Amino acid sequence: MAQQSDENYLTTAEVARRLKVKPETVYAYVSRGQLTSVRARGRRGSLFDAAQVERLAGRSVDHPGAIERIETHLSLLRDDELYYCGHSVRDLVTGQTFESVAELLWTGDLAPSEPFAAPPELVELARKAMAVAPPGARMADQLRIAVAVLGAADPLRFDLTPDSIVTTSRQLLGALVTALPGQTVDGGFAARLWPKLSARPARPHLLNSALVLLADHGLAASTIAARVAASARANLYSVVSAGLGALDGQYHGAATTLAYQFLGRALEDPVKALSDELRSGNSVPGFGHRIYQRRDPRAEVLFGLLAGEPVMDRVHDLTAKVNGFPNSDLALATLMQAYGFHRDAGEALFALARIVGWTAHALEEYAEPGLRFRALGNYTGPEVT
Repeated sequence: MAQQSDENYLTTAEVARRLKVKPETVYAYVSRGQLTSVRARGRRGSLFDAAQVERLAGRSVDHPGAIERIETHLSLLRDDELYYCGHSVRDLVTGQTFESVAELLWTGDLAPSEPFAAPPELVELARKAMAVAPPGARMADQLRIAVAVLGAADPLRFDLTPDSIVTTSRQLLGALVTALPGQTVDGGFAARLWPKLSARPARPHLLNSALVLLADHGLAASTIAARVAASARANLYSVVSAGLGALDGQYHGAATTLAYQFLGRALEDPVKALSDELRSGNSVPGFGHRIYQRRDPRAEVLFGLLAGEPVMDRVHDLTAKVNGFPNSDLALATLMQAYGFHRDAGEALFALARIVGWTAHALEEYAEPGLRFRALGNYTGPEVT
């Protein structure tokens, strides 16, 4: 119980003034878990920890909506480099499995990790769900359907404790990669995924590198969608579904397919392929980035692993002609062309890798006050009569 004279506590009126809200709103914050009140000795009313109030004030804006600042310990993009929990992805690619990097993002600990389990009953259910998709449906569409069905079948999906979320994500990833059409093999995630994407002899270390590089990337559009869903306390399957929905756009996950198609045309006639893109007035697929200024470290790593592959000669030719640097979309497209991946493999690979990141961001968001994202619309419609 707080002392009345304790300067580290504020009254309800003082909190309301600091947050620029009504006293009733202060109590609403308490009911939503955004503030904690204590009783003061010898006086009526509640007191509030000043430090907690300041943290809430720092995340507020001066209008009825609430657009939160997002603090994350997961990935850092700085000086054209990418880090997960303080570890350079360049180092993680050379020494860690995809499963270990997932555990790093989920728990903060980097240690050897077992392959994700694939419970037979979940695999069977996921396969039946994927089979509902019409002929010719993309693997990304099959994944989207399977996630929704697996969520509907999980009676404990609303257990949002960290241990439950991590266990669910492991099993979800294990079931999805096993259920995808194609040969089923044992091993780590990359080994199991390879025959689903290509009929060529397996090179799981290359796929493992791509998965690690794509596991998280700051607050990308799909990650924001996932965090908004988690803020509303949606279960993990719904969080992943929200991320998959945003990933489906041409400016996000589908950018890999556009780069793959462009590179395919360039392998036949590079000058015509580049001329057609320039004439369209659109940016050349697979080049440039909104955040990186001079290079995309993910692309550099993948291109280094693909050195010596014939397709790299064409990539070098294009890079010399395009005003910009190649990004991860072109690097992933190069991997696909080099090893005969299915034409829709890039989006599926991207989606599976990013489930790890969405899970990590959901874990962060579940620890924050709920419903902390609320934008204020600027009404431009007809005058009210």
